[in-house]
Amino acid sequence: MSAAGQDCYVAGVDTHLDTHTAAICDGGGKLLAERQVPATEAGYADLLAWARHLAGDHALAWAVEGAGHYGLNLARHLAAAGQQVAEISHTPHLGKRRAGKTDAIDALRAARELLAISHPAQPRADGDREALRLLIADRDQVVRACRSARALLAAVLVTMPGSVRQQLRSMPSARRARACAALTVPAGAGRLTAIQHQTLARIGQRILALAAESRQIETQISAIVDDLAPGLVAAEPGLGHLSAAQILLSFSHRGRIRSEAAFAQLAGTAPIPASSGRTVRHRLSRGGDRQLNRALHTVIITRARSHQPTRDYLARRQTSGKTQREAIRCLKRYLARHLFRELSRLDTT
Repeated sequence: MSAAGQDCYVAGVDTHLDTHTAAICDGGGKLLAERQVPATEAGYADLLAWARHLAGDHALAWAVEGAGHYGLNLARHLAAAGQQVAEISHTPHLGKRRAGKTDAIDALRAARELLAISHPAQPRADGDREALRLLIADRDQVVRACRSARALLAAVLVTMPGSVRQQLRSMPSARRARACAALTVPAGAGRLTAIQHQTLARIGQRILALAAESRQIETQISAIVDDLAPGLVAAEPGLGHLSAAQILLSFSHRGRIRSEAAFAQLAGTAPIPASSGRTVRHRLSRGGDRQLNRALHTVIITRARSHQPTRDYLARRQTSGKTQREAIRCLKRYLARHLFRELSRLDTT
């Protein structure tokens, strides 16, 4: 129980949209008290005062479920009051739920989990990191909407009259959207023809608006990335601002992840032994932060196309018996180690 000693009290909190339920236990995991408060600033203050009163002269640590979502404002309130806050996973192993499930049971489980783990997770940093998270989530939604609109446009064009269909289908995607957005209803057109042209124009205008919104968000993301990690994108081949944003968001701040090996495990790039008998090998990891893994994968694939040292490495490893997938996994593990060290060096917060 390195997270808290025997003389430390731990408050576990199960967070929800409207209420937060807390359970306090001593350093041996014995339940002392439970309390539910509304998820408001007044509720956070009430919860903190209650926990401090119960803890008395004992040190107090907090185990907050969902400290990046439902529990974010509570974590902010506790951090501003100088409290020690750790983030606990929402999804415990099924074996830990033999006692059933209520908010109070989950709060007690969170407190006991903090006592049991050797390296509790810190909540992500606020400020620019939280702004980055919001921008990434917003852009992902805009890109999905734009992709959906382009697919709709392609489907609608199939049923258009021959002259309109042939003219628009032969255009590149971006030019087609602009051409559709500029369409007007021909003079004297019937109802069907008018609706066909209006539908194409609306879809085209939607695509252009979403593409412009995506570019605006990307500009904001790039500015934050350059502020948080000056020169990182320029120094790393194949690393763009969007991939760098996800890597920075997962890394958050120096000290949140204890080592480069832990960062590799978080990224799903740490090798997992898969040996049997005379076969000695490692397999790909399917766990960890899959968005971080995707960002690292994007960098490696980009380097494999245009970065000669990366191309040489892949060729050499495949010549020695590795599959292409295994060689890429090795590169992603190296990249995770390298970026962890670079971000730790750059981060002064």
